[in-house]
Amino acid sequence: MRLPRSLASATAALALVLSLPYEAAPHARVSRPVPVELFGAECRTTVAGSHVTAYCHNPYPETDGVSLHVECDRWWDLDTDSAPVDARPAMTVRLTGRCWKEVRSVWITHQKR
Repeated sequence: MRLPRSLASATAALALVLSLPYEAAPHARVSRPVPVELFGAECRTTVAGSHVTAYCHNPYPETDGVSLHVECDRWWDLDTDSAPVDARPAMTVRLTGRCWKEVRSVWITHQKR
């Protein structure tokens, strides 16, 4: 009896893998967990019309320099980026920004200090 080509190929591949030494065969490696870096203030942003407010609280022991970035919807309206504000450990900072008309998007960036 003759085996179909796909079954014959699979059988040959299985025989090749089983004949390899254990070190050469792919297997799951046990690794140590990567330590999680405790950094970065937690921020909440709200948009009310053309005004943006962000509150950032830093629960970690390192200072976080947070900046507010506001992208305006209209092409002629200037986008704004605030200067970094230091959020020290256990401190909450307030950042504000605005557009003349509608706000398209808002985001916060973090910088180690």
